[in-house]
Amino acid sequence: MNQLPLNLLPLNLLPEMPSLSKMYVNAAAMAARNRVLGSGADKALPRVLNEVRGVMPDLAKLTAYQHLLGRTARDVMPSGFLHALAFPVAMSVMVREDFPLPLLGMIHLHNHVDHLEPILFTQPLTIQAWAQNLAGHRSGTLVDLVVEIRADASPAVMWRGVSTYLAKGVFLPGVDKPALANGSRGSSASGGGASGGGPSSGRASGSGAPGNGSLAGDFSPPDPTGIWKLGVDTGRAYAAVSGDFNPIHLSVLSAKALGLRRSIAHGMYLGARVLADVGSPQPDAFAWDISFEAPVFLPATVAMHIADVQTDDGVWSSSAYVGWNPRTGRRHFTGTVSAL
Repeated sequence: MNQLPLNLLPLNLLPEMPSLSKMYVNAAAMAARNRVLGSGADKALPRVLNEVRGVMPDLAKLTAYQHLLGRTARDVMPSGFLHALAFPVAMSVMVREDFPLPLLGMIHLHNHVDHLEPILFTQPLTIQAWAQNLAGHRSGTLVDLVVEIRADASPAVMWRGVSTYLAKGVFLPGVDKPALANGSRGSSASGGGASGGGPSSGRASGSGAPGNGSLAGDFSPPDPTGIWKLGVDTGRAYAAVSGDFNPIHLSVLSAKALGLRRSIAHGMYLGARVLADVGSPQPDAFAWDISFEAPVFLPATVAMHIADVQTDDGVWSSSAYVGWNPRTGRRHFTGTVSAL
């Protein structure tokens, strides 16, 4: 529902990168107002394409981001950093008054990224974002936020990410709940804003996604190839380099204010950690995805298993991974990285 050809969306050119901190404050104010007056938003997605041109990263934050992931500084920007760089543009769509879902409390279910070519930190970039695929879910309403990154004045997409979110408990009139098969879009209703981790190096060889049961209860943990130790400050450390100061990630008190018992690690910190563990995929064009099943409350220990798949001539073609709680066996996330 509400999926439009990109050339039919009116362009909304923003003069500069939006401030994440200001948008979180505005989202909180809007939520408080809506509790009193009710939401005035239409039950449809805004017909708009937000765009910012001439975007350049903060070099100090880029370097700190790479060091946080246990990697050396490089001129080529990591794929996870590009998500963080573009996230304010995506969020600027979600904080619009005509966006039908509340930003605060949104659960991050899935990400898919096509990283089509290396992007240097010296390249001025154009970032576009829009919302599509408003759909019902047994636990609320789903929406996809799409981001594309190009070099300025170039029509070629260099990086494209689709983030799927669930507004839990929000059921919009006229938005039907689909019959969801296992593994389909949004089937991990219990997930959300998941987890991240520290460095690990080893991984196994295999032919498919490790521990890929059809339901979370079917999961049988494999032998871990790494153990991640997440400190209580994991969320604050990632926020400092990504700019994402969502209160659910920062402290016990700020998380409790939004209904969580403790703070949880950023889902995209997790995705970035996995990419750091997989290494720099060859060829340069690759795709990666991650699905969240359960949040990781901080501090925490996460067991990790990465299984590589190679071609007949021994060339890497893909990696599948899974992370879980080694004490309870509860699966937190799964995903793949593959050559394009």
